[in-house]
Amino acid sequence: MIRRHLTHLLALAVMGLGTSLWAQGTGTTTSTSNSDLQKDRQDLRQDRRDVKKDRRDIRSDKRDLRNDRADVRKDQRDLKTDRKDLAKDRRELREEVKEGDKAGAAKERADIRKDKADIAKDKKDIRADRRDIHRDEKDLHHDRQDVRKDKRDIRHDRKDIRKDKHGK
Repeated sequence: MIRRHLTHLLALAVMGLGTSLWAQGTGTTTSTSNSDLQKDRQDLRQDRRDVKKDRRDIRSDKRDLRNDRADVRKDQRDLKTDRKDLAKDRRELREEVKEGDKAGAAKERADIRKDKADIAKDKKDIRADRRDIHRDEKDLHHDRQDVRKDKRDIRHDRKDIRKDKHGK
């Protein structure tokens, strides 16, 4: 008789203890799991927004690069024409000096000074455009890195969501 009561008592204790442990475990796990799930979903949304923004930045950086390269080509064309003008003005200056035309020589000297100033300005513009190209290339590189990182974060967040949902 004592054996039967002892067995019943033992079975009742195990069942009661198991039920209480299961209730405590699932109650806390679901609440933390839900909050983890919500945070992971929030992170996922934010990472998708970041990817979208970074891709927009990449497109704008590519556009800036195209424009800066076009500016460099235009400035190089201007530089080439200014050098031609300078050489032509120097030839004309020699002709004016040979002929003894002082007024014409003074005009050619003024043209030469103007051409030299134009050449200096074009060289300065080319330097500035090349600097802009370098900065845009760096920005493009960083934006591409950001996209890679955000895509990696998306993969991790999706994996975390799956783990939270399926309890793995």
